[in-house]
Amino acid sequence: MKKLVLTTVTLLTLLFISCDKNKDEPQEPIVELNNEINDFVWRGLNTYYYWQEDVPNLADTKNDELSDYNTYLNSYSDPEELFESLLFQKGVSDRFSWFIDDYRASDDARRGVNDAFGFEFSLARLNDDSDDVIGYITYIVPNTPASEAGLKRGDVFNVFNDITLNINNYSVVNKYYSDNNISMKFATLEINNSEASVVSNGKEASLTLREVVENPIHYSSTFDIDGKKVGYLVYNGFKYTFHGEMNDVFGEFKSQNIQELVLDLRYNGGGSVLTCAYLSSMIYGDASTSDIFAKLINNSKNSEDDSYYPFFNTARIYDIEGNSTGDVAINRLSTINKLYVIVSDDTASASEMVINGLRAYMGDANVVLIGTTTYGKNVGSFTIYDSPDFGTSGINLAHTNAMQPITFKIFNKLDQSDYTAGFEPDIPQVEYISDMKPFGDVEEPLLKLALDDISGTVSRNQNTKGFELKSKKVFNSADKRQFSKEMYILPQELK
Repeated sequence: MKKLVLTTVTLLTLLFISCDKNKDEPQEPIVELNNEINDFVWRGLNTYYYWQEDVPNLADTKNDELSDYNTYLNSYSDPEELFESLLFQKGVSDRFSWFIDDYRASDDARRGVNDAFGFEFSLARLNDDSDDVIGYITYIVPNTPASEAGLKRGDVFNVFNDITLNINNYSVVNKYYSDNNISMKFATLEINNSEASVVSNGKEASLTLREVVENPIHYSSTFDIDGKKVGYLVYNGFKYTFHGEMNDVFGEFKSQNIQELVLDLRYNGGGSVLTCAYLSSMIYGDASTSDIFAKLINNSKNSEDDSYYPFFNTARIYDIEGNSTGDVAINRLSTINKLYVIVSDDTASASEMVINGLRAYMGDANVVLIGTTTYGKNVGSFTIYDSPDFGTSGINLAHTNAMQPITFKIFNKLDQSDYTAGFEPDIPQVEYISDMKPFGDVEEPLLKLALDDISGTVSRNQNTKGFELKSKKVFNSADKRQFSKEMYILPQELK
């Protein structure tokens, strides 16, 4: 027993000496973090990014050793550069995640509020063997600098900020995004033996940037086609602050007892998932709140948050500031036989969600696509803010950065989600510049195809006529706007 006590004392003495010796040895200092925004970027993506498991640098063990973790983050002087480096197969699997410089501007855009000139446009080569480039206006937003200057859909311009456009200098149109003032000179497009030329028509426009509120319900009307009432809606974005206006349009369709609906989404790049579910609830006559319209599947770390959107009987109304003002009963159509959807390669995300979701109920044959193949986006996101829970409460006011990484994949009730290559049209038709007509004109080629199908008229193949610049398009104004092809969950839904 005595021997045991002595042995224990000896061991304790040796341990004390050893600890004292270690205390005297110099310790490696912990590497300090140079930029806290980098830490926000990594933590947000590690938590919510849909492909988190596929990115080695987003592994949960990456921040186990603080000095190594900080050293890694410090190797990136720009948070956006770090963000881009953490995307999975950027441009291939992930074509959609983006870093937000100022979340206030992106939040405004989702409400339909932008500093803008009030028009959208594309550029195209004039001819296959020509370096000349022309611009053409796809649509004008009412009550904006563009509408007040008299610009119209289909107008052609070949001079931008006093530079005659060609294949080497057309990047000058990027001033559309950065300058407060732009100018254009317009021309008449002439076609001779499938060769195009432009002749100045003397029309000019000088525009000054200002705040614009864009109602996504661009145009609506009803037609009487061989005794059938047909509703027509040009809808350019799923903006949640216009639920009331959308419901009013369907109220008018309902009062007219329309039998067919033509939904024009050719310039609709997407938007709010909730708004998409509301629109689909207005279209599908047999909608029930017990039915699944769309399923949202998160990464494996957040599988408990997997959810679905049903069809709705009521819609939440928001004012232009994004504040809820109450609910209204949805005006649901119950008399339509088919849904015709006009589409293009600008038709994306939430627009494709409507097609995918409704085809699961109405059948492929009753959701007829007219135009060209859609964009192909079956994933969505929500904004990640620099706050304790990555939401809108307690946001770090030292900067305005946020992130919009892909956080979920969307499926219909049949678990279908395979449209990354887009939906192909049932009735193919390119939108020719030379044939552009105002929305609602019954001779507008894509609308005419829908109306002809409804009436049973056999249309001639319009792809054999006109002048096709589609294959030579070199620029689209919507493509450079980061939030133009989104499908997102509202911050209000995450609270």
